[in-house]
Amino acid sequence: MRPQKKPIHAVTTWVKRQPPKVKAFLAVVSGMAALVLLRFIVHDHDNLFVAAEAVHSIGISVLIYKLMKEKTCAGLSLKSQELTAIFLAVRLYCSFVMEYDIHTLLDLATLATTLWVIYMIRFKLRASYMEEKDNFAIYYVVIPCAVLALFIHPSTSHHFLNRIFWAFCVYLEAVSVLPQLRVMQNTKIVEPFTAHYVFALGVARFLSCAHWVLQVLDTRGQLLVALGYGLWPSMVLISEIVQTFILADFCYYYVKSVFGGQLVLRLPSGVV
Repeated sequence: MRPQKKPIHAVTTWVKRQPPKVKAFLAVVSGMAALVLLRFIVHDHDNLFVAAEAVHSIGISVLIYKLMKEKTCAGLSLKSQELTAIFLAVRLYCSFVMEYDIHTLLDLATLATTLWVIYMIRFKLRASYMEEKDNFAIYYVVIPCAVLALFIHPSTSHHFLNRIFWAFCVYLEAVSVLPQLRVMQNTKIVEPFTAHYVFALGVARFLSCAHWVLQVLDTRGQLLVALGYGLWPSMVLISEIVQTFILADFCYYYVKSVFGGQLVLRLPSGVV
């Protein structure tokens, strides 16, 4: 008698056999279903943004543990950390000159941690850094983000240069994880702590995206008007959605690996 497959294994096997268009459709439907569920479960949607910050902090904590306890930075992308430091530094500048709030302090703490991670990779743990795998050219994202910010930025009363900086950090944050995904694509095998860290980024990005989408629905589009006119309000929302979908494929394989009882995540070719 053949043993019955676990429901989660049967579902993942079925999804794996579907063509790319069907997978994309299922991803969109799943995302919309999750948004509807969150809308009814979480009454104050501002809590989603707080939850996103908390999950991001957990991911950073896992990363710090990896560097401190295991004394290795294998599997981590220095370039992703550098891109993160760039957009955080620019966002901090914008916060100080445009709108200072509690998130400024959170960004300052995240930037300090990110700079420490960069220091550890560059100097203390240089021997374990997979430089040949971290081969994503960051100017492929920095330059397009700068050009896009030059043409599409907030229409507020702030200084023109500050508005460009604000848009630049929004766009750069959306794609800052790409070098990390390239490293994992090149290695094909992702050790647990790196997988936990990237999964935490994916969950944080989804919660942040859900916060913005539900806020737009709750205000019946008035939030977009409050952000300004032109293409900028739509680009803010699109940037949040892009961040979520960039990490969606990895999160799918992460969950599949966890339910399958695998400690090491193995990525098939062409995931990223």
